[in-house]
Amino acid sequence: MKNTNYVTILLFLASLYACKENNQSIALEKQAQPNVLFIAVDDLNNWLGCLNNYSNTKTPNIDKLAAKGVLFSNAHCQAPLCGPSRASIMTGLRPSTTGIYGMTPDDKIRSDNEATKDIIYLPEYFRNHGYHTMGIGKLFHVHAPKGTFDESGSRVKGFGPHPSERFVWDGFGTSDRKNYGKTNTDWGAFPETDSLMPDHQSVNWAIERLHKNYDQPFFMGVGFLRPHVPLYVPQKWFDIHPLDSIQTPPYKVDDLMDVPPVALQINDLPMMPTTDWAIESGEWKKIVQAYLASVSFVDYEIGRLLDALESSNHADNTLIVLWSDHGYRLGEKGTFAKHALWESATKAPLLFAGPTLPQGKVIDEPVEMLSIYPTLLALCGLPEYERNEGKSLVPTMLGENNESPAVAITTFGRNNHAVKSNRFRYIQYEDGGEELYDHKDDPNEWTNQANNPSYQAEIAALKKHLPKTNVKWNIHSSYKFQPYFVEQKARMSAVDSN
Repeated sequence: MKNTNYVTILLFLASLYACKENNQSIALEKQAQPNVLFIAVDDLNNWLGCLNNYSNTKTPNIDKLAAKGVLFSNAHCQAPLCGPSRASIMTGLRPSTTGIYGMTPDDKIRSDNEATKDIIYLPEYFRNHGYHTMGIGKLFHVHAPKGTFDESGSRVKGFGPHPSERFVWDGFGTSDRKNYGKTNTDWGAFPETDSLMPDHQSVNWAIERLHKNYDQPFFMGVGFLRPHVPLYVPQKWFDIHPLDSIQTPPYKVDDLMDVPPVALQINDLPMMPTTDWAIESGEWKKIVQAYLASVSFVDYEIGRLLDALESSNHADNTLIVLWSDHGYRLGEKGTFAKHALWESATKAPLLFAGPTLPQGKVIDEPVEMLSIYPTLLALCGLPEYERNEGKSLVPTMLGENNESPAVAITTFGRNNHAVKSNRFRYIQYEDGGEELYDHKDDPNEWTNQANNPSYQAEIAALKKHLPKTNVKWNIHSSYKFQPYFVEQKARMSAVDSN
């Protein structure tokens, strides 16, 4: 990457701070600050053309955006579940700090919670610093807490549209229909046209606003539902992924024989299809096809959004960030879900693009989605928010050396953590159970090396990064669809109350 790109970023940021130091007019500062287009995609894993291009995925618009910016190929969520992951991104705090380990109603994130009671959400921080804020679609868990945006579009009402009857999966699997919920998981071609999809309607809303002029910089959040299940999109998106071209991910039947019991409990998802079922039923390739079709659909909608920005008056002064809340397993480790501390569940796309950023730069060291908040503030010349637990990625974009090794931490439930370094993934569960995977020789995480004497020094080093704070489950946070988390919250709540 040309050094001039790095200089451009530095000069841009310096000019913003110089405006403030010289007490120039507010209007000049607002003119200098870029707009922000904040794109959230639900359940999008790294099967992108600009990343590993798995199974010949077709994502031309995301690929084009990545070529214009900085792509983090090794970004990881702070929780492999929509609600706590998004709460972490929007508050700038780790789940272990907030106790938001499960789903929490948007309007309850700041309720009865010492860590978040006075937190400033990411969009609010921009509004407090002179931005006009707009948002539509799934940004927090459902949409956004009331009053977060100056202009708020529709809230998510399920993940429809739905056919009159499910195509393949009944939503219950082998789960107890009384005690646990019903997954949206199903796959097939539906509805007939893109215009019936909520994501298409969200983009229409955003396009209308991109064609307007504003007296102040804007922050616009657009949250996409697909490829979250059900994997329903129109037939034309299935057609570009012929079934005979589909490649399924690597799978080892006895893969989980060497993991701790807690890992098996967390991976016990009775409502979800298992990989063995998908193989026996002949549905595995069809599920992968439906996922890829859903990804191609959302890529097309992102393309519509980016084309509208390009043709607007804001094209030359808008910073874009695209992220997903976590990865998604498509048969890896025995099931079809996120819900795990393994690589395929925690890794997700993250990229930044804008007129002042390097183009076509790929950064392979591990980073956290928690860094989105402080990075946007830095790129927009806004003051640091001292409550942020993540670190700005601007130094990493500039190629500056970090004194400490880069790691990313993911938390799933209380006291269950994964630490991802360049080479290793270390997992420690609440009862002390451990996993260690050496990605140099084992990219699929098939061999747990936690008890291998040769790796004890690496384990000791990685353990130093585990969160020191592990607060109790917040009263408003829960995950009632999975037996382990229902039990963990009840058990730990009883201990905490004594």
